[in-house]
Amino acid sequence: MQYLSVGEAKDKAGLKLVLSAGVPGPWGESLKAILAYKGIEYLPVRQEGGGENADVQAWTGQSSAPVLVGEGFPPVSHWLDQLHLAERLHPAPALLPEDMSQREQVLGMSALVVGVDGIGWNRRVQMIAPAMALDEPPEMLSRLAHKYGCTPEAIPVAARRLVNILKRLDTVLEQQQARGSDYFVGDSVTAVDFYWANFAAMFKPLPHDVNPMPDYLRTSYERIDEACTAAFTPRLERHRDAMYERHITLPLDF
Repeated sequence: MQYLSVGEAKDKAGLKLVLSAGVPGPWGESLKAILAYKGIEYLPVRQEGGGENADVQAWTGQSSAPVLVGEGFPPVSHWLDQLHLAERLHPAPALLPEDMSQREQVLGMSALVVGVDGIGWNRRVQMIAPAMALDEPPEMLSRLAHKYGCTPEAIPVAARRLVNILKRLDTVLEQQQARGSDYFVGDSVTAVDFYWANFAAMFKPLPHDVNPMPDYLRTSYERIDEACTAAFTPRLERHRDAMYERHITLPLDF
């Protein structure tokens, strides 16, 4: 993917998307997939994952990715605000149901995957933990550890929470398939399906030929405990694979 610098992006019209360059970050990949599904075009802007990103901070008010920056609204850095913005920009095809009960389910399950203390959050805690046990942890990982609250007390909590969330997602899929649906909510794809497909990489990344991620990151993603391995069921993996077959373009480009 060809990225603009922040300085270059400031002078460009249209929608810009700040992304962690060179890695398939699940937050960024989820948003990219949602925008692509809706046919929303954007200019990619470079951010360094885990870096200080002073230029991103000055431009968007924070240093993380992804961030949507456009004309007529302030920079949007929270996943829920990004989802609602995508729905406003291109209402169809919708990824949030009109039915309020189903909408509630989509947003609730999405938060379990992508939100604070969800799958991505707790996998980050697990991934950072080995480095924080070193006498002198790398500066970048120390920065991430502070952001995600990676403390000795948080590590076992993260493991339990991940298993509980995976079990819940698997139960919902089982119930949905029993009624004839391949998706988490209702009878068609919604936002939670996109989020799960992308965050599943934090347990089992797609093969290198379609996801040429750096070796260090693949190794980190694949280092999971036995409880999480067991909770990442074949049903959850099949759902991920079906999303890429039907709704998300491969190979990934980052």
